Amino acid sequence: MILSESYLKFYELDIFAQSFKSMRSIIILFILCILLGCGNPANNTGIGETLTIATLKGPSSMGMIRLIDSISRADDPGIKIEILNEPLQVRKMMLDGSADFAILPTTMAAILYNKGLDYRLIAIPVWGTLYLFGSDTSITRWEDLRNTRIYAMARGMTPDVLFRYLLQKNGISPDTDITLDYSFPTHIDLANAVAAGQADLAVISEPLVSLVMNRNKNVRPIFDLNREWDRQQGIPMAQTAFSGSAEVLKHPQRVEPLISAYERSSRWVNQNPDSAAALIVKHRILPGVEVARQSIPRSNLNFVRAGTMRSQIEDYLEVFYHMNPDIIGGKMPDEDFFY
Repeated sequence: MILSESYLKFYELDIFAQSFKSMRSIIILFILCILLGCGNPANNTGIGETLTIATLKGPSSMGMIRLIDSISRADDPGIKIEILNEPLQVRKMMLDGSADFAILPTTMAAILYNKGLDYRLIAIPVWGTLYLFGSDTSITRWEDLRNTRIYAMARGMTPDVLFRYLLQKNGISPDTDITLDYSFPTHIDLANAVAAGQADLAVISEPLVSLVMNRNKNVRPIFDLNREWDRQQGIPMAQTAFSGSAEVLKHPQRVEPLISAYERSSRWVNQNPDSAAALIVKHRILPGVEVARQSIPRSNLNFVRAGTMRSQIEDYLEVFYHMNPDIIGGKMPDEDFFY
């Protein structure tokens, strides 16, 4: 079913359902039926009846939480959303073909594309979630980092490379002027160490920043690395990718309504943080409403179509290419990378 303009307008009016609770379930079911082409979608498009999205627990799923909630309350919505803990789990679903859409780090999306996996970059839904974080209140400028020990996760991965790049841009050698410590193997381990006072300085991301602050009132964000990146590069940090299978993307009558629904959900979360926080807790993305509410503005949720920001995304990937080409698969992705 091809979504008409009037149907699209009706979908957007889902907001008024909040005032008519008795009609909510009927409206949601009808909206999802319109959105996903109820009836015989597989016969119309040649793709499966159910579209599967692999997303990550954190900002990636926070931005699409309104869509997640609507789908969860429909009997047969035609969409399945897998909320996963690690990007490697998303990658596995892409490799075995079980994910029609995937949300993962942009660098990993570039690697998979360069290795021959035919997923196209649809949009950037999250624009940087990294912070230098800790309890050392004496640090107010980059120069103050000299001779400090800073904990990071996964040497050579995106957060590490980004932080090293920003250190160099601010006149600090990551190899001689500071000590980068990779003692904590996962982002959860590192966040727990900061919360327990075992790491005075660390590079961590939202929503872990908000979770740690909730547990330890003596820690705070020291540098917003996303803002620092923007200051150096003149563009926001295109950290997270929303990609789709090239085969599925051949059928815009099925996928465009879904893409638009995700875009509207992201906008709604920013405009309605209290309501969004309640849904984030309901779907077990975060454990508490206050933590979720605090995390939303620091997560930089902004769904932007990749085609409208192509040069900025290429500039982002080029930084990694020059520092270590392997981080994006050994070469810059070609023009077919973009949907």
